[in-house]
Amino acid sequence: MGAARGTELRLLLFAVALTWCALLLVDADALQRIDSSVLTYGASFTAVMAVAHFAVRRWAPHADPLILPSTALLNGIGLVMIHRIDLGLAEQAAEKGKQYSAVAGQQVLWTVVGVALFVGVLGFVRDHRVLTRYGHLAGLAGIVAIVLPAVLPASMSEVNGAKVWIKIGAASIQPGEFAKLMLIVFAATSLVAKRDLFRVAGRKVLGVELPRARDLGPIVLAALGCVAVLAFEKELGAALLFFGIVLVMIYLATERAIWVFAGLLIFVVGCVLAYFLFNHVRQRVANWMDPLATYDRPGGGYQIAQGLFGLGTGGLGGTGLGNGRPDIVPEANTDFITASIGEELGFLGLAAVLMLYLLIALRGMRHALAVRDSFGKLLGGGLAFTVVMQIFVVVGGVTKLIPETGITAPFLSKGGSSLLANYILVALLLRISDAARKPATEPVKAMRAPLADAGTVLVQRPPVPPPPR
Repeated sequence: MGAARGTELRLLLFAVALTWCALLLVDADALQRIDSSVLTYGASFTAVMAVAHFAVRRWAPHADPLILPSTALLNGIGLVMIHRIDLGLAEQAAEKGKQYSAVAGQQVLWTVVGVALFVGVLGFVRDHRVLTRYGHLAGLAGIVAIVLPAVLPASMSEVNGAKVWIKIGAASIQPGEFAKLMLIVFAATSLVAKRDLFRVAGRKVLGVELPRARDLGPIVLAALGCVAVLAFEKELGAALLFFGIVLVMIYLATERAIWVFAGLLIFVVGCVLAYFLFNHVRQRVANWMDPLATYDRPGGGYQIAQGLFGLGTGGLGGTGLGNGRPDIVPEANTDFITASIGEELGFLGLAAVLMLYLLIALRGMRHALAVRDSFGKLLGGGLAFTVVMQIFVVVGGVTKLIPETGITAPFLSKGGSSLLANYILVALLLRISDAARKPATEPVKAMRAPLADAGTVLVQRPPVPPPPR
């Protein structure tokens, strides 16, 4: 325990020191002076990371020592880039005689709230298996969170053409970020409770043994319903993310590759239907195929083209922090923040950032496989895959590997909803890793409710004897 927490502390100090150096370097290059706001950002970031470390030390002493430092470094790099883009946008506004309000301070505030939620999850969820009590409630809440923006008027839910927000005055929240966590809990609870039925019950269709509709139906209907609503809300990236998460969790539960192929077939059919049904899908595909052909059109390929120009300018080693022009890319501090990183830190810097995501996902998946209960395996696997899937969708859209989707990079992009939801995700991963790394000889506290982890026990049904002749 002591060695793991010592390693975590040293790595956290490295992440905080790197963030401090990057903040000072940005001001030195862009302003030729150190602004007092940087000192506030750095001090606040240091304090909240110290709180996060002591929370892990107190409530998850056996947790993985690499996940929190990797998260902190991603959060720090995101804060640095948001501050860098603030300086560029402020310069543009000054040239036009306008004022610009920096958003890096808001990101620091959201980091404080995110770490508070992180600490709350670690403090109150002492055993991840307790979430099985609320699996179906979480599923219902997740569906409501996704549907609610669709039924609200555009003035309360639409931003840049996507109806995925809830806006009340100056405050806004994107409920889909929290819905993905709730639906993962629901899927893990349902799949564990009926995993054996998916393997043996049902009928054969084209040589494939299918589970009964009443067993798999709730999960499939929830997934397809969420995807349909998100497509209506013009949030294609979230639709792809939800579909991929559910598909992988079904595969993890059943260990049958047929579900992957069936899911990919459904995905291809859905993409073709969406192309013919929705104008915004056709526009995204046109921008993806040739962004320069739609460069000057409203909603065209200007953003993608500018992001590619920035990546090309950065090359292998980047222009250096404070020496690029990431601020000329639309939504540079949200959807296209990875293009900003690629411009100023180059391919090597962007690759290092992606390795941090991969490290979080690999460590999360490793502990998901090592944990002793089936619910923890599915929950951890789903959470770890979410990190990989989301950053793939983000970077794939920025680099023109796939059509641009408009979702944010976890911990990097500006935005409170994403930051809060992903700190909860990391807290759950640490809780699962704590259970996986806890010595088997250490006594386990009995849970108050004896049925709390009933959903994690697989009961093999006895074979049915053949009828008498």
